[in-house]
Parts: sequence; structure tokens; C-alpha cells
Amino acid sequence: MVKVAVLGYGTIGSGVVEVIDVNGKVLAQRIGEEIEVVHILDRVKRPGDKHEDLITDDIDKILSDPEVDIVVECLGGVEPAHTFVKNALLAGKSVTTSNKAVVAKYGPELIAIAREKNINFMFEASVGGGIPIIRPLNVCLTGDVIEEITGILNGTTNYILTKMMTEGAEYAEVLKEAQSLGYAEADPTADVEGHDACRKIAILTSLVDGAMLDFEEISTEGISKIDAVDVKYAKALGKNIKLLAMSKKAGDGYYALVAPFFLGSDHPLAGVNGVFNAIFVHGNMLGDAMFYGSGAGKLPTASAVVADVVELAKNLHNHIPVCWEDKPVKLLPKDDMVFARFLRVKASADKQKILDMFADARIVELADAAGEFGVVTGPMMEKALEEKIAQSQDVIKAIRIV
Repeated sequence: MVKVAVLGYGTIGSGVVEVIDVNGKVLAQRIGEEIEVVHILDRVKRPGDKHEDLITDDIDKILSDPEVDIVVECLGGVEPAHTFVKNALLAGKSVTTSNKAVVAKYGPELIAIAREKNINFMFEASVGGGIPIIRPLNVCLTGDVIEEITGILNGTTNYILTKMMTEGAEYAEVLKEAQSLGYAEADPTADVEGHDACRKIAILTSLVDGAMLDFEEISTEGISKIDAVDVKYAKALGKNIKLLAMSKKAGDGYYALVAPFFLGSDHPLAGVNGVFNAIFVHGNMLGDAMFYGSGAGKLPTASAVVADVVELAKNLHNHIPVCWEDKPVKLLPKDDMVFARFLRVKASADKQKILDMFADARIVELADAAGEFGVVTGPMMEKALEEKIAQSQDVIKAIRIV
């Protein structure tokens, strides 16, 4: 019997317990022995819940229980989740988590403890929710050098942008709807300003490089400034708008960026809509591959967590190597990245002067965009383009194009 403790009984934690309840027989066949949830950490007693007798608010009761083999952390946030995970590993218990904040900040530390204790720390659900991506990178694609990862890594922002594109609605209106449907938090900052996607691309890049990419060093822009006029221009150009998180290998370093982009219809991520996520990977031998599915949600995320539980149960006293050391990834300057841009420019600007300022530029006119016109530039280095924007004082907004 493999005994499991679940920390947190909210959306994901309750989902993990449900998956184990419903699929227990199948899981036992795959592991070779049964899984039993023996503790659930929660501040609320929840009278009438079928697992009421398992609920405790005492973390020490869980950490000191010698029968607990695996701890599942579903608390969210950095603390006390980090401390609980670290202490569980130090107590000789394998751990899985869906917590990208903890993984992005403390991944190497927790992996090192697991290595020393000959146990495991896993975090499949921390990046793609129900989409398998961590294990493929660690196991299936180890014969490749991963040269690019580009993803739609946040369901909230993708839902908002999809609704704006299909309905022509304004950002604030769609955000309010997303909150009412439970797709966006009351405080949506982490999602809409790109912080969530930033942590996820930092985790993925760290895994493929084997070193630590500090998410706080990644240039990050959100979608809160995207409006219905941007959508009209995108449609006129036959493009979609997506929040992309990307990293690209160049020599011994990486470029990394999170920002909204205009995507052509031929881009593999252009048709990923609603709350779905997708991760595009390019390897030097594999070529292109894409992982697509539910990037969040109770049961899809819980399914990924339980997949880790199965793997942990099969390797209770056998450490599975994860290459992620506490040394910095060489992050290359964003200024050297090259993108074409879509510019919104004041109608009072001299069109020929604007065309002369930006390489291979062309004008885009919209009949119902009063007081401005659009410009599509050719590919330019970030630093050069931003310097020209600062000089002109006529550019209202700039959005990257891929």
C-alpha cells in the first residue's frame, strides 16, 4: 500500500483525491499496489465530506507520520508551500506539486534535497496543467538539443484574447466575464500581466538547459493594454493575437520573452483558442513538435499530479535524475532580439517620414480607426526599433509580429 498525504483541499487538491478515488483500481494495476490517501491538510473541517476524517490542520502530523510515502502539495503561493515541501523531502517523503511559484523559485534546491535523500521531487502540473511537457522534456527528448520553446501558457489570457478576437469586445468587458465564469481570479494580475506565463517559460528553459533561469530577469508584458482597435487591425492583416512565452537558444545562452504577438494563420499556435494551452518545441534532431490540451482546471491538472504520484510510487527509493542545477542560465539581452512590429501611429504623423524610419514598412488603413493609421515594419532589432519609437513621438502602440 502506497500512502499519500495531500496538502490543500481546494480546487486542485480535491481533484487529486477525486482522481485517486475514481481511478484507484487502474492506478493500482499500473503501480503494482494500491494507493491510499491517509491525510489531507486543510484549515476547514468540512463536515459531511466523505474524507472528513482524513482532514487535519497540523502539518507536523503529516511530516512525522512514518507511513506517508508521498506528499502532494496543492496549496499554491510560495509560503508556506515551499517550507512544507522542503520539510517533507527532508523527512524522506517524495513530493509532487502543481505550484509553479515554488518550482520557478526553488526548483534546484528541492531537486538537490531529493537527490541526497534518494527520493524524488516532481512537478509535471506546474507548467501545462493537464498537458504532459515536463516528463517528455526529461525523458522523451533527452536525445535532442531543444533550440526553441514557444507557448500559450496561460488559459485566462488566451480565453480573454479569443473572446476579444471573435466578438470584438473590449478587454475590461471580457475580463469581467472571465472572472464571473471562474476563468480569472478576483485579482487577475499574475495572469493578465504575464507573470504566470513567465514563471512557466523559466521552468521549461531551466530544464532544457540544466541551469536556473531567474523568472524575474525575463522581459514580461501582459495583455491589459490590448484593445478592440488592436483586434480590428489584426483581423485586417489576417492575424490572431496571442500572449506568447518564448525562449530561444543562441550559442551558449538564451533569449527569453513574454509578450502579446500578432500571429499569422500559418503559425502552429494561432488556432489555439479559449482556455486551451499549447507548447511548441523545436529540437535540433526532432524538428518541430507541439503539445496541446487543457492548461488548467480541476481534473486536467489533478490528472497530471496523479501521473506524478504513479511515477513516484514506482520509484519510492530510486531517485530519477533531473538535470537542473543552481547555477545561472546565460540570459541574452532582449535588445538583440529581432521581430517585425505592428505600429499604431497618430494620423497627424508624416506617413512618408514614418515609412522611412522603419525598415520595409507599409501602411495599413482602417476605415473605423479615427485619428490614426497602422504600420507593419520589417524585422528589426528591439533596441533599434524602440529608439526610433522614442524619437518619433507619433507611435501610439507597438505589438510584435511572428
